[in-house]
Amino acid sequence: MAKIDVLDLNGKKVGTLDLADEVFGTVNNDLLWEAVKHYRAAGRAGTHATKNKKLVSGAGKKLWKQKGTGRARVGSIRSPLWRHGGTVHGPQPRSYDYQFPKKKLQGALRAALAAKLADGRLTVVESFELKEPKTNAFRKSLDSLGVEKTALLIDGPKENQNLHLSTRNITGVELISSSHVHPYHLLKYERAIFARPALEKLQNALKARVSRRKAEVA
Repeated sequence: MAKIDVLDLNGKKVGTLDLADEVFGTVNNDLLWEAVKHYRAAGRAGTHATKNKKLVSGAGKKLWKQKGTGRARVGSIRSPLWRHGGTVHGPQPRSYDYQFPKKKLQGALRAALAAKLADGRLTVVESFELKEPKTNAFRKSLDSLGVEKTALLIDGPKENQNLHLSTRNITGVELISSSHVHPYHLLKYERAIFARPALEKLQNALKARVSRRKAEVA
């Protein structure tokens, strides 16, 4: 079982945390790719649309009689063969979302956590408790924790108003609840910084699901 240092907001070690091998053991790149593809597909607006023969402007009257003119027959000025006519089989509004198995999503989340740990990009702090909302002060804390570019902050489900106000104007930093973290979030940001209670809760939930699945197989 691996261990990770627990730091305070000044970057000083205040303890250690045991990491379960069931959660932080294996990096599955194929599963990560599937999870990211599903997340991005679900986020697509799908509002693209083209006008078909029914929607383009133009009269519906037949332009000339069917026979005897020497010209090709035509039924409408809105024909797709004509300039400004309708589009055939063009894109129409639709949802790109699709079903993604919950077990695969949980496996991808474990893989993303394992990848962050293997890359040395996972940080655990004792808590994100702040006395007052100060953006400059929290930016210094991020510098102490080794954040150079972007960072994902994962806190517990309870609202932390001081933390929210301190981070909302910092470019490249996003705050999210442990119950809403997705593999896409972990891969998008350079560093992942967990509050200790948030990581313990997430780890216990993922570990319990692995143990339950093993019991079902047995």
